[in-house]
Amino acid sequence: MHRIAQLVPFQLKLPAALLPIALLLAACATQAPPSQPIPQVVTPQIGAAEQATLRSLVSLQDRLYRVAAPLLVNNPELCKGNARNLLGFTAKNKYSYSADLADAAQTLFGLDERLQVTGVLAGSGAARAGVRRGDKLIAVEGKPMPEGPDAERQAAIALLPLVGARSSIKLNVLRDGAEVPLNVPLTRACAYSIELGNADNVNAYNDGRRVMITRGMMNFARSDEELAYVLAKEMAHNSLLHATKQNMSGTVGDIIDNLIRIHPDMTAMAGTAGVKPTPQELDAAADTLSLFMLARAGYNIDRAIPFWERLASQYPATVPNSYTAIHPATGYRISVMEKIAADVKAKQAARKPLFP
Repeated sequence: MHRIAQLVPFQLKLPAALLPIALLLAACATQAPPSQPIPQVVTPQIGAAEQATLRSLVSLQDRLYRVAAPLLVNNPELCKGNARNLLGFTAKNKYSYSADLADAAQTLFGLDERLQVTGVLAGSGAARAGVRRGDKLIAVEGKPMPEGPDAERQAAIALLPLVGARSSIKLNVLRDGAEVPLNVPLTRACAYSIELGNADNVNAYNDGRRVMITRGMMNFARSDEELAYVLAKEMAHNSLLHATKQNMSGTVGDIIDNLIRIHPDMTAMAGTAGVKPTPQELDAAADTLSLFMLARAGYNIDRAIPFWERLASQYPATVPNSYTAIHPATGYRISVMEKIAADVKAKQAARKPLFP
């Protein structure tokens, strides 16, 4: 299995307790600077289908991470205890991908046995310290970084006692054939893993610690701003513990585990896949918190209501496995958002803190 989108790079098959420690905000600065591109070499040994699949996944990942980054970094106070110190970059190796894509990852992006930085969060401690996309991780606090198939898990274990006890981490990276020492300040952010769902249904999910946006929803969102509306809403559900309150954490967790696969079992996604419709009060509470999260992250909330109205119109509750099917109270949500949007704008105009 390959986690096709993650803001938790050192996490393959990690126990839940380790996930926040490894959250590094993958690929948030999604395009490598022209002077430090990740090597891309197309060879005939790698099938065109594998290359196309991997390129598509990486493109979707990049967009997802770029949009999620300001929401995660600017809202630790609203994450209700789910904020952590993070490194501010993502590292992967070729084993981060499923066996059928590992060779393509090595060929297209230069990934090998070592963990390699695949994205740096703009404005993070990692960015300020000079971490670059393409850097290969050699050592942390003087100890060699793990390599090979289990490198992500072992790196998370090595970082666990460090991230919780320090304000910065000393890294050594390999760049252009030379070893470069870096002191990376940690970045405070919401510790939610952001996942890409490998499915065309227009939906989004949260299980208390993860947010998943399906490929179908990403294609539906006409702009990064519209995608931010969905991400913020799912983050708000997590912050308000709604999956737990509805006894849905396990069910939604299974859906996320399924849809992060390269080849998910879509027979398990029939109907609403066992997800209970969200009560209007919980949905409205998440909408309220999400509008504040969006404003704090610098997103324009003026077009949020038209987006949700368009989604409900094109994919009403009668469409199986759609967002509106598990969030049916669109009218009630809109009435609440109208009031909250006015409150947010009033606080912005008065330069007051943006808290619900």
